Amino acid sequence: MPAEVAATRDGGEPVWVFAYGSLLWDAQICDAAAEPALLRGYHRSFCLYSYDYRGTPANPGLTLGLDRGGSCRGAALRLPAEALDRVWEREMSGRPVYGARLLPVRTAKGVRRALAFTALRSCPDYAGTLSLDEAARRILTGAGRRGTCRDYFENTLQHLEQLGFADRPLRRLAERVQALAEHARV
Repeated sequence: MPAEVAATRDGGEPVWVFAYGSLLWDAQICDAAAEPALLRGYHRSFCLYSYDYRGTPANPGLTLGLDRGGSCRGAALRLPAEALDRVWEREMSGRPVYGARLLPVRTAKGVRRALAFTALRSCPDYAGTLSLDEAARRILTGAGRRGTCRDYFENTLQHLEQLGFADRPLRRLAERVQALAEHARV
């Protein structure tokens, strides 16, 4: 863990983490206080291949990352300092696909400095911008040790909508996943 990130934990103050995907609904995290938040400079994207959790080497699934450009609505999670190690282990223990960055997020209570896990474009797992059909196919067919990519996708989309976060690109992707599922009768 970089010293700048560890200092947030070691300072004894609550730690803020920007949640934009499964951290919004993870059972270990969901009891955290949350504030709707906006992160500028990054957008939510299924831009990372998953060869283990949501796919296999033979049939990679996709997972979310914060990719450069645009903005992202999510939640600033206020965690007790000791919870940072658990989040760090969850997000940073596998192959290096994220950069951990302390970034400003805007909430109704002002700007917070929150830990955000951004996609590393230089890693081999970076899928970049796939076509809508390719992304939908990988989401529909990917499955790994943490379950199916489709369940991960639908759970994330459901929680975003429950929180009132409209994500048009994910909604278009959901429509394409559904169309492919109907065509394949999955």
